[in-house]
Amino acid sequence: MTSVVAGRWRRFFSPLTLVLAAAAVFMLLLVGVRTQWAPLESVDHDSASGLNSLIAGQSAAVAVVKAVTFLGSTGVLWVVVLAATTVLAIRRRWRLALYLLITGTGALVLDPVLKSLVGRLRPVVAHPIAHGTGNSFPSGHSLGSIVCYGAVFLVFLPATRGRWRTVFTAAVITLIALIGISRLLLGVHYVSDVVGAWAVGVMWLGLTTFAFELTRRAAGQRVTDPAAEGLEPEARKDLKPAEPEPGSARRRTGRAAAGLLIAWVLIVGLVTGLGELITKYGNGDVLGDRTVPHWLAAHRTPGLTRWSQLFSTLGATQAILLVSLATGVIFLAVTRRWRPVVFVAVLMAGELAAFLTVSAVVKRPRPAGVSHLDHGLPTSAFPSGHEAATCCIYIGLALLVIGHARGWWRWLLLIPALAMPVLVALSRMYRGEHHPTDIVGSLVFSGLWLTATMLLIRPAAGRPVRAETHPAGQAPRPVARTPAPMRDGP
Repeated sequence: MTSVVAGRWRRFFSPLTLVLAAAAVFMLLLVGVRTQWAPLESVDHDSASGLNSLIAGQSAAVAVVKAVTFLGSTGVLWVVVLAATTVLAIRRRWRLALYLLITGTGALVLDPVLKSLVGRLRPVVAHPIAHGTGNSFPSGHSLGSIVCYGAVFLVFLPATRGRWRTVFTAAVITLIALIGISRLLLGVHYVSDVVGAWAVGVMWLGLTTFAFELTRRAAGQRVTDPAAEGLEPEARKDLKPAEPEPGSARRRTGRAAAGLLIAWVLIVGLVTGLGELITKYGNGDVLGDRTVPHWLAAHRTPGLTRWSQLFSTLGATQAILLVSLATGVIFLAVTRRWRPVVFVAVLMAGELAAFLTVSAVVKRPRPAGVSHLDHGLPTSAFPSGHEAATCCIYIGLALLVIGHARGWWRWLLLIPALAMPVLVALSRMYRGEHHPTDIVGSLVFSGLWLTATMLLIRPAAGRPVRAETHPAGQAPRPVARTPAPMRDGP
């Protein structure tokens, strides 16, 4: 009995031990940085120059390193934390959601505070590749990544078993390490900046984990080993991303994928042919290609220009990506099905690939004779990428909600599904970037591609069921959330 109790207390205090060790490392580095200890300064400066020279002048390597470092940026970390918090909140794991939000927010606040207190300047290297804003110690990317990805790891660890737990652990550790190394290769941080950030991150992560264990103890729950079991092993069922698809559905995946590929090729070919016809033989005022952009340009006002900028931004890649990500996260959390997520991913990936392909082949110039309010756009006019992406995501979202939800409110999603494509189309033509036929090409593609993905993926198939409310003593009868005429799918 004594050994069992001792083991429990050893697990209980392990986060605190880790906090003390990390605090000791951080304090040693902090003193060395503040006093400009010669051995530490020598190692930092030599390593900064040596590591930076490894990729200087190699464009491919620089692109890969910048992509890795992007995963540790503040914006990406906020998206990760908020997406995971949303999933936990929807599944009513409020304590875990609060832990994740507090832990992630604390890391993003600690970074600027510590930087301003220490005031260390950035490295100066012979071949600068990137430019870091603010001071150098500690590395904000390294601090944020170890805390945010580490907190996500501790929260969702119970959802994994066997080799998948090993893969999950290795992936998180590798990602955190690569982000820290990327800051060194880019020449924007010293080694002590990254190691110090990891030490602060472990310290903060340990403190919040220790506090979470105290809340479990106060609630009479058993003490866990967070690094081996996760923060709340009892929540495994709620933490699993989704239920597996039926075997029959998995067997149809290859057939559906082949159908989507064939449909995409045919639709892209049709839209490309339409664009070629318009470019070569539509030099007249087809559908107002000349008069509409000139009329809109002649009626520009400061207020309308600001509104056009707003709706153009809402139809741009970044905004569409955020809406797509939010849609996938919410549907995954609510339905516990991968099918809606796959639908959104395939829909938007197909739209982006089609836009880039058709635009590169058709190469239609922007409207002539009007000033263009968006300068330096890398693609041609046909089709409108803003319009195609807006149609796909907002109409697709409406179809998903109508197919899964119940109640009159689901039909409200038709408002943005109809309004957003109209407003984005007007804003793009107002800004002198597209002809009316460019918009028509986007509408043709969106309509056909939405139809193909809906029919082949069937995102509403296999919806979860809910139980009707029955008087006491009577067994509930499962009832489908919405009529489902067709259950089979890819």
